[in-house]
Amino acid sequence: MSGIDLVQLTAIDVHTHAEVSSKGRASLDEELHAASSTYFKVEGNRKPTLEETAAYYRERRMAAVVFTVDAESATGTEPVPNEEVAEAAYANPDVLIPFASIDPFRGRAGIRQARRLVEEYGVRGFKFHPSIQGFFPNDRMAYGLYEVIEETGAVALFHTGQTGIGAGVPGGGGIRLKYSNPMHVDDVAADFPHLKIILAHPSFPWQDEALAVATHKPGVHIDLSGWSPKYFPQQLVQYANTLLKDKVLFGSDYPVLTPDRWLADFAKLPIKDEVRPKILKENAARLLGLADAGS
Repeated sequence: MSGIDLVQLTAIDVHTHAEVSSKGRASLDEELHAASSTYFKVEGNRKPTLEETAAYYRERRMAAVVFTVDAESATGTEPVPNEEVAEAAYANPDVLIPFASIDPFRGRAGIRQARRLVEEYGVRGFKFHPSIQGFFPNDRMAYGLYEVIEETGAVALFHTGQTGIGAGVPGGGGIRLKYSNPMHVDDVAADFPHLKIILAHPSFPWQDEALAVATHKPGVHIDLSGWSPKYFPQQLVQYANTLLKDKVLFGSDYPVLTPDRWLADFAKLPIKDEVRPKILKENAARLLGLADAGS
């Protein structure tokens, strides 16, 4: 991670997606992809390449955590390869921070892959999307993955709350919201006390549950991606300003929500001046183990 110059960065976006592989293969089928774009009212390039993403963030003097979502067992769609994401980050070390995603249903093969991705590819964390992957985070089948993530010092990032993927499609595209209640991650945080965890998004309709878990478990953080800040629940803003000021992180959900739009709305929130740089950069720099956090 020596390529990242924290002094020059304006922000660290901890939540961006690799939507398409170098061969043009998308990580979602067209029906779910279109539904997501409609839900988020996406403007601009909905399927940037990894190189385009790097250029986009470099232009804004930001770094971005980037990942695919591996839900092949549930969806039948192959993800953008984790190795490709990591290689793009290696080629753009000043702006891209590689996370991976492994379908928990891959079992022991997935566990081996997780360790290899950290040790050989420099992956810094793993994205889980329980609703799309179709599992409860506290299902013991995923515990082998968590053991590797905890042991290697990587981060586990869990989608929480409602998802725009499948929204408006008959039956929600078969995607079940129940898996993404953050209280299921509370079990993970209790069973893996040294695991670094991020609860992604304002966790509608379970915002209070997310705040409770993050205040109770030292290793649990919250990212603010996937929503325009003007729609944040009042209690989320209150906790971000006070009890969770060192544990709340800027995330956009790019490309479905751009950092430009997010930051413009964030500037209008009543966030304390001393807390704003923590959310935008310092908390993420510390969690990701980047040198000289806050410098």
